[in-house]
Amino acid sequence: MTDAFVAAALEILDSAIADFRSAIDGGTSEALNWRPAGEDTNSIAVLTVHAMHSTRSWLSVATGAALPERDRPSEFHATVPEARELLATVDAFAGDCRRILETSSVTDWGAARATHARPSADASPADASSAVTVAWALLHALEHLREHAGQVLLTRQLWEQSARG
Repeated sequence: MTDAFVAAALEILDSAIADFRSAIDGGTSEALNWRPAGEDTNSIAVLTVHAMHSTRSWLSVATGAALPERDRPSEFHATVPEARELLATVDAFAGDCRRILETSSVTDWGAARATHARPSADASPADASSAVTVAWALLHALEHLREHAGQVLLTRQLWEQSARG
């Protein structure tokens, strides 16, 4: 029997992925790479690429899977030539995330797990890595994914409104 938390996580994951797909589908390169308030804001492509990498990483922490390689700064420079490419990225990462959850054998939601190093500008090297509970990592993966799903939907709406001019 699947753990109730994992089953719920799969449902939330699927719902969020459907929202990403909805915001991306039919979008032009210009729409998907548009930064609504200038270069200091994020496009649908950036939000999607970042959310997919982050979700896979945090689900790996939650389930004890091997942490994937990640270049977080590059995620914020992502651009795409067409919707089909971004949808393929979403589908690939969604498949990875589903596999991570479906093969999970988490039994202790309070266990501590190491995360990727997350240095801040004022952190010493010893402070750059940390541990979180399995429960925290799972909840964070999902709330972060849902946050960005809402942002891509809103960005698509803003694009549509600006195109009507």
